[in-house]
Amino acid sequence: QVQLVESGGGLVQAGGSLRLSCTASERTFSRSVMAWFRRAPGKEREFVAGIRWIRSSETIYADSVKGRFTISRDIPKNTVYLQMNSLKPEDTAVYFCAARSALGISTAENAYSYWGQGTQVTVSS
Repeated sequence: QVQLVESGGGLVQAGGSLRLSCTASERTFSRSVMAWFRRAPGKEREFVAGIRWIRSSETIYADSVKGRFTISRDIPKNTVYLQMNSLKPEDTAVYFCAARSALGISTAENAYSYWGQGTQVTVSS
């Protein structure tokens, strides 16, 4: 069973930056898309950003993070990143890495079959 392992969460002041990383346990893991979701306290899990793993580096972002967050991938390192700049208190959430085998970036949670355990990001005002 493939595992996705996130790291890089923590506590940061508003306006600060963090970089999250997510590495798959198996290099031969077949995936087409990697994405980041987040769940804020008392809210549903929501899409943050997605990137195609193969064929192109197409990306999609939620409107709430456009211009502040950047998703990228390092195929040799088998890792996807989420660079988060200009963080706001409303970005406080548990951030999850996800992967899907089907082509095309989806913003729907149920389109992803593989999930990490999550990493906490807390932004203080």
